[in-house]
Amino acid sequence: MLQEALPSPKKEDEDSHITDAFNKLHKQIGDPVDFELPDSFNKWKSMPYKFIKRNIYLTKKIKRRLEDDGIFCSCSPSLGSPGVCGRDCHCGMLLSSCSAGCKCGSACINKPFQHRPVKKMKLVQTEKCGAGVVADEDIKQGEFVIEYVGEVIDDKTCEERLWNMKHRGEKNFYLCEINRDMVIDATYKGNMSRYINHSCSPNTEMQKWFFAYPYSSSQL
Repeated sequence: MLQEALPSPKKEDEDSHITDAFNKLHKQIGDPVDFELPDSFNKWKSMPYKFIKRNIYLTKKIKRRLEDDGIFCSCSPSLGSPGVCGRDCHCGMLLSSCSAGCKCGSACINKPFQHRPVKKMKLVQTEKCGAGVVADEDIKQGEFVIEYVGEVIDDKTCEERLWNMKHRGEKNFYLCEINRDMVIDATYKGNMSRYINHSCSPNTEMQKWFFAYPYSSSQL
């Protein structure tokens, strides 16, 4: 016998009070209006930066390991296959790129940071929210887009830079925290990934990947 729990009278009274409160609030607010940024934002220009392909370490760099970190995939190359180590690769599922010792050799496609493939993108100026980036080619779901690069700094340097930027009146920040005492700052040096901002309808995601050899980085 199936029994369905019924809401208690107390719960119904609480819901009624909440509904009344929202109705009163809606009347006070009135009809919605288009969002407009202040004139100071409309006059804002993108901060100039130096284009770089790889991270520049201004803090102690994690030393390269002479041996693999113990993460190995069970993929194997097959005749007629253009590439292996795809979505079902053990390394890929753990957000770790395959090492140079991967038995799939040149057929391994799980080496985004070693090969550094970058999708075509273009910089655009939006109507109300400054500069942004749009794809300039078709990108399939799950494909690597771009690596977030910049100056790798520690927490102390990051705090100093933030205070300096605040004193200069700058309102745009290009910081990506990787882990404790390691931040990628693309304010002065970086690539087009610095313009990929939060979206109300996002179609990319930030992922922290690990090299099979040296150190951690970020992927979009």
